Amino acid sequence: MLMPSDSTAPSRTSEWFVPRFGPLRFRTFVGLLFLPYTGMVLSFALIGSLLPAAVSYERSLAIVVIYFFGLGIAAHALDALGSKGPKPWGTVFTKRQLWLIAAPALLLAYGIAIYYMLRFAPLLWTVALVEGFFVFAYNLEWFSGRFHTDAWFAVSWGGLPVLAGYVMQTNRLSLAAVVVAVAMGLFATIEIKVSRPYKELRRAGGELTGETKLLLRRYETLLQCVSLGVIVLGCGLLLARVFTQ
Repeated sequence: MLMPSDSTAPSRTSEWFVPRFGPLRFRTFVGLLFLPYTGMVLSFALIGSLLPAAVSYERSLAIVVIYFFGLGIAAHALDALGSKGPKPWGTVFTKRQLWLIAAPALLLAYGIAIYYMLRFAPLLWTVALVEGFFVFAYNLEWFSGRFHTDAWFAVSWGGLPVLAGYVMQTNRLSLAAVVVAVAMGLFATIEIKVSRPYKELRRAGGELTGETKLLLRRYETLLQCVSLGVIVLGCGLLLARVFTQ
């Protein structure tokens, strides 16, 4: 199959988080992972796992790995499949290839999760089932896209990862965890609210005026700040726990 070039594909390979080196397929795969935004979700899960008084760093690592494969790889591959509008990464990967990316990643994520759910945290089944629903309902835009909304994005990829991290450690919920989940959901809301007009402006390409280009740069700066800020917050909390115990 002939693959389109950067100039003809309706892709986002010039995004700030996509490497400028390497072949198109490599750059597209890295872009497909949306690493800064995936990093936000991994940080949400990490933050949730660091809230209890006693922390198992093995379980913290496990929940981060679970979300990396389940969200970072599988959900984003499904998002490329299910988009009803312009495909965010063009047609570099076929539908079959995207399924071959998504399915093993999702199986691996749930395989790790099941191990911990059976041994330590059976309550995590509830979160896992809900997140599994959103992996398909949000990204494949099931039910006429009813769950492909900003509010459900904030719940599924903002609040629930915090609760998953906390439950992984404690096998219970707490008011503090719910409050932090709401806070992280608000950060996710900022990201998605800014991301949508940002993507629309990028699709306009060469049609942008000087004022619109300035607006595009402002949106990009906001996305960089909110994603990297959450990642730094998660790393800071991890360092605080490690060096105070």
